Amino acid sequence: MSEHSHDHACGCGHDHEHDHEHDPVFILTDEDGREHEMIMEYTFDSEDSAYAVLLDRNDPEADGVIFRIEEENGEMFLVGIEDDEEWERVAKVYEEIAARENEG
Repeated sequence: MSEHSHDHACGCGHDHEHDHEHDPVFILTDEDGREHEMIMEYTFDSEDSAYAVLLDRNDPEADGVIFRIEEENGEMFLVGIEDDEEWERVAKVYEEIAARENEG
């Protein structure tokens, strides 16, 4: 999957002033049963898989949540990362992206 979300730190050179008001909202339920409105901040690829970083719409300073993007029957959906090795690899990529974002 080559598509990526254009946020202000993606490094592609485009102007990314963005109003999240019209972004799709994903409702995630945490382990305490509380619902959170999440927006997809950006996507990235790692080892032939695509991943999405979601941020809490009401708490944009909170850490992002990472999901693997999968496609089935032409429909895309988000899947939690269960494998520890995959999680470590993806978390490292996310940390590198976050570090670049904080530099700018």
